Amino acid sequence: MSILPYPAPGTETPPEKGRVLCAMSGGVDSSLVAALLKEQGYEVQGAMLRFWPDDRPKGAFDLCCSPDAAYDARRIADKVDVPFYLLDAREQFDEVVISPFIPTYEGGQTPNPCVWCNREIKFGTFLHKARRLGCDYVATGHYVKRVAGPNGVELHRGADDSKDQTYFLWALNRDILPRLLFPLGDKTKPDVRALAEARGFVTADKPSSHGLCFITSTVKDYLKDFSTVRPGDVLDASDGLRKVGRHSGVQFYTIGQRRGLGMYHSHLERYVTELRAETNEVVVGTREMCHWRGLRAERVNLLLDEAKVPERVLVQTRYRQRPASATLKFVDGGLELRFDDPMFAVTLGQSAVIYDGPRLLGGGVISDRL
Repeated sequence: MSILPYPAPGTETPPEKGRVLCAMSGGVDSSLVAALLKEQGYEVQGAMLRFWPDDRPKGAFDLCCSPDAAYDARRIADKVDVPFYLLDAREQFDEVVISPFIPTYEGGQTPNPCVWCNREIKFGTFLHKARRLGCDYVATGHYVKRVAGPNGVELHRGADDSKDQTYFLWALNRDILPRLLFPLGDKTKPDVRALAEARGFVTADKPSSHGLCFITSTVKDYLKDFSTVRPGDVLDASDGLRKVGRHSGVQFYTIGQRRGLGMYHSHLERYVTELRAETNEVVVGTREMCHWRGLRAERVNLLLDEAKVPERVLVQTRYRQRPASATLKFVDGGLELRFDDPMFAVTLGQSAVIYDGPRLLGGGVISDRL
């Protein structure tokens, strides 16, 4: 989708007290964002994106995308005294998030749907709707710092290491950064709950949402219900690719997995090292064989000029992972990373996200391991 034009990086002015569309999910984070911006003098409007019909089965999604969540969001909007809209994003959500999910798993890769939901919907469709409502900015409850750098707006890790969400924002269109506000970047989750409680919000003690919002049980159960199950062979790479068991379908396994491998000799400690969708095989090996010295990534997106990306970076290949030092170079329209120390369980389809200290530089989709 195309992004509405904004000032080129380096030409934008600092945020002024304008009109802002606040993404309200019915949780404590977005509730506080609406209140803080209103108190700071912004003209705030609240909105929630609708991903599902009202008859969606109950499950994990109830925390963030349900009619009950919309009701909570509207209650907070009323309390803060801001208008509230329910915006339809069902078609885009199905296209961007739901449709690619099963095929990616069946292809032997592990998708990262939150990255593309953020790029195309939460900061794509939502931003378009904000402009149509006459808003200058979009604000969310992400734990990310918005920093005015010498060459334009930068995104930095949030103050709360346990909640930092920059990992999921690497694919954002660089041009929209001046229009984004992240009021919780300098706060911790306990801070947010305390501030929400002080304001009498019903969401102050509401549990945080976890996992994928469109899955009502577990990923494995979802795959069982909607994917094509094709059992096949488990091969041991440490023993000449000898057949050592049977798997229940490549989509049910992940790189680095140790339990539930369907091996005949269950006393052997083996880890999934490769998923061969084309031959319907799961390859296992020793723990040492599940480490790689580097990776290649495609679908690269940068939040700064390529010439300004340092050669030495920090990289994360999964959420909650401790950043690792690596050397970066750009090759054939993608990027290549060489780790200082071998990295465990590098997974095709996941994101390789690069940083310079706390600053988010961008990333790509892991396409090969080195």
